[in-house]
Amino acid sequence: MQTLIRIRNLAEGTIYRSLVKRICFTQDAEQVHNFFIKMGAQLGSSDSMKTLTSAVFSFHHLALEQTLCNIRFKNPIGLSAGFDKNAELLKILPEIGFGFAEVGSITALPCTGNSGIRITRIPQQKSIWVNLGLNNRGAKEISQRLKNDSFDMPFGVSIAKTNCKETCEVEVGINDYLTSLNIFSEKNIGNYYTLNISCPNAYGGQPFHDPKLYEMLLKKVSKMKIKKPIFVKISPDIEKDKINKIIAISQKYGISGFICTNLTKKHEGKNGGLSGKAVEKGANELLEYLANKTRGKFILIGAGGIFSAEDAYKKIKLGASLVQLITGMIYQGPQLISEINQGLVHLLHEDGFTSISQAIGIETYNKK
Repeated sequence: MQTLIRIRNLAEGTIYRSLVKRICFTQDAEQVHNFFIKMGAQLGSSDSMKTLTSAVFSFHHLALEQTLCNIRFKNPIGLSAGFDKNAELLKILPEIGFGFAEVGSITALPCTGNSGIRITRIPQQKSIWVNLGLNNRGAKEISQRLKNDSFDMPFGVSIAKTNCKETCEVEVGINDYLTSLNIFSEKNIGNYYTLNISCPNAYGGQPFHDPKLYEMLLKKVSKMKIKKPIFVKISPDIEKDKINKIIAISQKYGISGFICTNLTKKHEGKNGGLSGKAVEKGANELLEYLANKTRGKFILIGAGGIFSAEDAYKKIKLGASLVQLITGMIYQGPQLISEINQGLVHLLHEDGFTSISQAIGIETYNKK
């Protein structure tokens, strides 16, 4: 069976890269993205299409299962926030093979995002430049659609402050976060929540990377007494002195973990951020730094530059319990999720492990 799945994945990847990707990469990137969102939502609305999608893409192995924060994950591969901004794909993602997903980022008010060209592929860097600006339909509409539904995998809700001039005022920005958190937590939507304080393409920058403002935000969040895990998504460009303070503040207010990382702003353009291989080195360095500093006190989710099982395994060995991707799937094809999961089982076996949890942090924690 393993051999058949490997052959299946090889064939699907070849078809995607030689035909589908070539056609898609001649078209406007945002229009292609919107097309696949619509197609995925349609596939997820049909039981027969879900079954077919599962047969075409999925892979499962007990070695990849783990429970974190009382949430059961069938495998460690998740879809990053930024792809399914309006939570339209939750029915189809588990059939593609994802172990979890993060929807959004969602803001308190609907937002059309930034103007002009907002997504550009950079093939030579295996990267994508993104300047969408948190476009989404808003917490009220999205939560209303999700509140009475159930899903076959866990998912997180990524929450950011609305991309507008008004939320640049600190108290307004904090209340924007609180409004969205309240809407989703009151309706019991999502398995965890993420505070996205690191969007690189929103009005006013990343003010809550400032430890003083970050503590103001967490102080208000803690008073809400939300019972589900809360993660914080950080930038790969953050300075070490700031991250040290953010770690201490996060521990003080009971944050469950960090997502390492968002897009990088270290590029020639002034706006937006880069994904994929352009962010991998910085994301891995910050992941390793966090793992070394916190030693299991937080759950770490690695993101940025995952194009193979080896890329995912590297993050796991550095300290990530889970990983997330978008760009690798765009460049390699949707069968990449199955390829990574199957590859992880092989890599675990090579290292003498029977469970993914045994590999977490071995490159970082074993260093003297």
